[in-house]
Amino acid sequence: MVRAVIPTTILQRSLKRLTSRWALAIMLSGLMCGMALPLPAQSLIKRLDSLLSENYQKVKFDTAYIERPKSKWAIVTRLNLSGMAVETKGVDNGESFKSRIHAQHKATVSVGVSYQGILLSLSFNPAQLAGKYHDYELNVNCYRRNFGFDIIYHNAKNFSGHYDQEGHARIELPDDHLAVKTLNLNAYYAFNHRRFSYPAAFSQSYIQRRSAGSFLLAASLMNQHSTLEWEPDQELKTFNIGIGAGYGYNFVPHKGWLLHLSLLPTLIVYSNSKFAIGDESTKQDYHFPEFIAVGRASVVKLWSKQYVGMSMVYNYSNIGDRDQLAVYNAKWRLRAFFGLRL
Repeated sequence: MVRAVIPTTILQRSLKRLTSRWALAIMLSGLMCGMALPLPAQSLIKRLDSLLSENYQKVKFDTAYIERPKSKWAIVTRLNLSGMAVETKGVDNGESFKSRIHAQHKATVSVGVSYQGILLSLSFNPAQLAGKYHDYELNVNCYRRNFGFDIIYHNAKNFSGHYDQEGHARIELPDDHLAVKTLNLNAYYAFNHRRFSYPAAFSQSYIQRRSAGSFLLAASLMNQHSTLEWEPDQELKTFNIGIGAGYGYNFVPHKGWLLHLSLLPTLIVYSNSKFAIGDESTKQDYHFPEFIAVGRASVVKLWSKQYVGMSMVYNYSNIGDRDQLAVYNAKWRLRAFFGLRL
């Protein structure tokens, strides 16, 4: 048996040629039913590429602490695992109660191409393809040196859990009786963005060369709509906006390593919540302190052309009053990733 071995350098050069601007134009023309792109479209692609290159090469940071990868192209694979849990505590007719439910965990695999810090990827959920997962989740992440945001939309129906009330036996909540739609938006601004880089820890579009930290300005928004099919039916609607501050730190213990940790708590400054049982609806009063907190962590190992790592984003909120109804939301995402720079 004869085995052919292709050197890594030759493979990288071949992939780099395929990702040139002319190759990109050819691929786009192939998508357009085999028709060649008109000259104005080719000119637009070249202009867009020129603008991206100009922005990529701008140096508005301290190069002793941060640098751009020399390779503009990268192939990235990711494995994502996410989950959600909701806990309630309150008093009903003088009797205290509490419940805890959690959604089915979601696992996805994605493969993408990154060009000058912009990543386009295709992901799939094996459980969903097998018909075992019916929830919907959308994650949009944008991490820049000076500012960035996470947008998470989760429409979950595969909940399970239990309900406890003082003086009564525990009730196991069956699946498909609770539906929760949640929209989270978390944004930050880094004051020390010349030396501290969020993208180095989460998108790898920058490289953190030396340890640095930064105070962070934070803003959060959460909109949630929960419905429980019971006797009688119950519904909870909440809309909250929070503003706060936090701190993030990139620790470089050795060349090629990066450890990140940050916490961004926000105090809710606007709250609008309504709870309905059957046909009766009650507006929930604001109870200080209500807050939304976002924690992030990552570990990255870099080589000359490859990188590998893990990251975590954790959202937690505390809304309401235990003497009436308090709701605690936890949403998390774990990610393992591998990248090959071309």
